[in-house]
Amino acid sequence: MPHTLDAAAVRTWCALALEALGRAREEIDAINVYPVADGDTGTNLYLTVESAARAVGAVFDGHATTGPGSLPGLPEAVRAMAHGALIGARGNSGTILAQLLRGMAEILADPARGTAPADGADGTALAAALRRAVESAYEGVARPVEGTVLTVAAAAADAAADCAGADADAAAVAGAAHEAARTALAATPGQLDVLGRAGVVDAGGRGLTEVLGALTGALHGRAPETGTPVPAAVPAWRHEGCPAELGADTGEGHGDGPAYEVIYLLDADDTAVARLRARLDALGESLVVVGGDGLWNVHVHVDDAGAAVEAGIEAGRPHRVRITHFGARRPEPARERVQRAVVALLPGEGLAALCAGAGATVVPVRPGEPPAGGELVQAIRRAHAREVVLLPNDAGLRHTAAAAAEEARAEGVRVALIPTRSPVQGIAALAVHEPGRRFDEDVVAMTSAAGATRHAEVCVAERQSWTMAGVCQAGDVLGLIDGDVAVIGTELAATAETVLGRMLAAGGEMVTLVLGADVPDAVADRLERHVRGGHLAVDTVVYRGGQPSPPLLIGIE
Repeated sequence: MPHTLDAAAVRTWCALALEALGRAREEIDAINVYPVADGDTGTNLYLTVESAARAVGAVFDGHATTGPGSLPGLPEAVRAMAHGALIGARGNSGTILAQLLRGMAEILADPARGTAPADGADGTALAAALRRAVESAYEGVARPVEGTVLTVAAAAADAAADCAGADADAAAVAGAAHEAARTALAATPGQLDVLGRAGVVDAGGRGLTEVLGALTGALHGRAPETGTPVPAAVPAWRHEGCPAELGADTGEGHGDGPAYEVIYLLDADDTAVARLRARLDALGESLVVVGGDGLWNVHVHVDDAGAAVEAGIEAGRPHRVRITHFGARRPEPARERVQRAVVALLPGEGLAALCAGAGATVVPVRPGEPPAGGELVQAIRRAHAREVVLLPNDAGLRHTAAAAAEEARAEGVRVALIPTRSPVQGIAALAVHEPGRRFDEDVVAMTSAAGATRHAEVCVAERQSWTMAGVCQAGDVLGLIDGDVAVIGTELAATAETVLGRMLAAGGEMVTLVLGADVPDAVADRLERHVRGGHLAVDTVVYRGGQPSPPLLIGIE
């Protein structure tokens, strides 16, 4: 039975879109030849939708703390989806998708402007939202090109309008938009020469068909699956005669284009952004500036990355700045492979230096900005090893790491993913790593060391919430043991002492403390005394990790 587009449907839409993009990620990456053949469009779209889904989930979680049965309305849900996509947008296509969602939210979150009541949208409202989505996306792209995701989105909006005119419900309108998008996608190789030469459809448009298909599924009552999305093994959207290695045999790539991709969020007013568009358009190409209400996402390809960032500083306050050198995405020159390497994802310069000193290839994890799967694949390539042990060191990054491992395996690298949930488990695994022994034996030893390390963290609550230890308020100090809140306190060191006491009650031989960027050494001194006072046989090791958050990581082996 068709469903109304309400807040629950938005949450389901996010989940289904994430699953669909997870399955199609590898395929979409493989056909990515425009605007730059860097093979990351599928990954970027996945991470953009993941950020949107996380924001929608947070809205539902926030309502759950106010009482049983409390649910957000459609306006709150679609605003959260659009905002989450905006702050998490990756790459050209991800940035455009974020603006498409923002355009939809302008209609669906504002009953006075559109036709959507607060408790749900009908087919007419959905069609109006898709039309506004396309308008806003074209407004955000400095030089729109047909044969891209914009063309696919426009075809979807046209079909939605035709269907809504026949008094169809939201599910039927979404279905019509999806089918029209698929038809438009198939025509893109004839509209854009680079696609025609490569024998592929537009990668961004391919991703959009998955997002629209997920919307159709949500409105028809389909439930999300459970488990990790499995990337497709065989691309289904290549045309006959497509080269096996896109970007290599087609003559497309980075050699004739700008050297850098620059992306940042920007706090600025509309007038300043208008000036910024003009300046960045003169500096480079593939310019997309999306957002509004004081927060913008800026994406551009340039040769002078510094000038692009300086333009943002003149316009307002840029943050979450990401600069990628396209040359770094190319395969490395042929050289002798080492037998084995470890790739570790780590927050904080101190942790990164510690593990790099132990021989690991480090992928930095920035606050609120999880690394893309493409970054992990590049790190595996940089390691230049026949065998790689991958340490995500964060439960939330396991899916991204698994996708990167699969891609590396397809390139002939033997990869073992050890499901480390915290940097302290990664440190324990790296401590027993021995490149000279058999791969399976090394992986088993590292996995055992990680598994034998119980982990905890002490952090500060951002908002009121229900936890396993009771209700916490914003500003409370939380002690999490193995991922669950076990202690609610008011002071960092005292809360950490309680956490250590509970963990050591079950035994332990060594305590590892990793201090965050703003934690004074006096905290570590106090905790060392606490451990020594109650557990004479337990050693304590302290590292200054430098991570912005959480302030303190704890490991007990």
